[in-house]
Amino acid sequence: MNITQEKIDQLNALIKVQIKPEDYQARVEKAIKDHAKKVKIPGFRPGMVPAAHIKKMYGKSILVDEINNLLSDTVNNYISENKIEVLGQPLPKLGDNKEFNWDFQDEFEFNYELGLAPEFEVAFSSKDKLTAYTIKVDKETLASRIKNLRRSYGKMTNPDVSADDDVLFGELKQLASDGKVFEGGFANDKASIRLDLVTDKKIQKSLIGLKKDDVVKIDLDKAFDSNATVIARLLNIEEEAVKGLKSTFEFTIKNVNRLEEADLTQEFFDKLFGQDAVKTEKEFEAKITEELESMMQQNAEQRLQTDLYNFGLNKVKFNLPDAFLKRWLQATNENLSAEEIEKDYENFAKNLKWTLIENKIIKDNNIEIKYEDVFQAAKTRLDAQFRMYSPQPLPEEQLAQYAVQFLQEKENANRIFEEVKAQKVFEYLKSVVTLDTKEIAYNKFLELA
Repeated sequence: MNITQEKIDQLNALIKVQIKPEDYQARVEKAIKDHAKKVKIPGFRPGMVPAAHIKKMYGKSILVDEINNLLSDTVNNYISENKIEVLGQPLPKLGDNKEFNWDFQDEFEFNYELGLAPEFEVAFSSKDKLTAYTIKVDKETLASRIKNLRRSYGKMTNPDVSADDDVLFGELKQLASDGKVFEGGFANDKASIRLDLVTDKKIQKSLIGLKKDDVVKIDLDKAFDSNATVIARLLNIEEEAVKGLKSTFEFTIKNVNRLEEADLTQEFFDKLFGQDAVKTEKEFEAKITEELESMMQQNAEQRLQTDLYNFGLNKVKFNLPDAFLKRWLQATNENLSAEEIEKDYENFAKNLKWTLIENKIIKDNNIEIKYEDVFQAAKTRLDAQFRMYSPQPLPEEQLAQYAVQFLQEKENANRIFEEVKAQKVFEYLKSVVTLDTKEIAYNKFLELA
């Protein structure tokens, strides 16, 4: 067997594999004998089918399979032994349409295209400056959070007239173009319209001041800014049926529901934080502020990660074998059209470039990713999920067992490994670049581009 490599340019290469009969005949004969032991053919006892009979019936397909297996092993071993860093997998050369006899004496020649990983240097230093935000709670965000908490522990009332943030319960009927009820149209006699979800201010205003048995007309598509999820839930139908729904509805009010806010009492504080953990309104606001800013710190970290990602892509310049990668994406994603691949390729290329940068940082700086790191990350992930359903944490031993089971799934293990790798690179970059810490109100932080 002979295998050679021709480098086309810095990002593309061609591998030529020449296979002679002596390279594959022993493999094929063994495969034929193995097949004879397993196959069931009328007139022969199991395991007693003559190899010559198998060769006559299935020989050509077995030959094709063994040549493909030999070819795959040969190309992969060659890439590994020669430490060739490739992107994607080798692809048969375009236009290479050789025909073979497949008669067990053929000499074969196959040509494969390779996309090569680019060579580049990564040189982050203290001269690189980025902003790290410390987010502070603004008055509006704090007030909104407190209001939501008080409403969560409040009581339901039924006022005579609707006001801001009320829920209108009633019957919706679709109207025809003549303004009459559309026979066979969409309807729901148990519809609930939350006024805080109505995005059109004019329509929202028209729903304030209503009382039981009032009838109004409402354009749902306009009222909810074409939000198919909200409209479908309101009409109790599938989201697919909502698309393109341009129609006016008649809404008959059956009831006005209002969630009154809980009073700021010791009983309320104890429900939220435990017995006597908070005793005054001032302590309550301080506790909520602390919790909000703790959550907002995650937003700040995510922002910094995004900024480092974009900064790194702009700083470290290199090209990719784009034509090869687009062809590889097409070959491995048969359901995607060439137009779809072209449309999404820029994002794919950015993520691939960042992966290469991450790998280079890890290699150059001897950053280790140990199993203990992945195991701990899995435990943290699972602990957070369980706490969504119960504030009581799982025993450490039980959580560890769940983590072991979770990581036995290859997809889970790979995902957590990539998350740990990204975090390790992020922590390294934070220690190298210069971070200009800036305090910012949460509402202003949300306005950042």
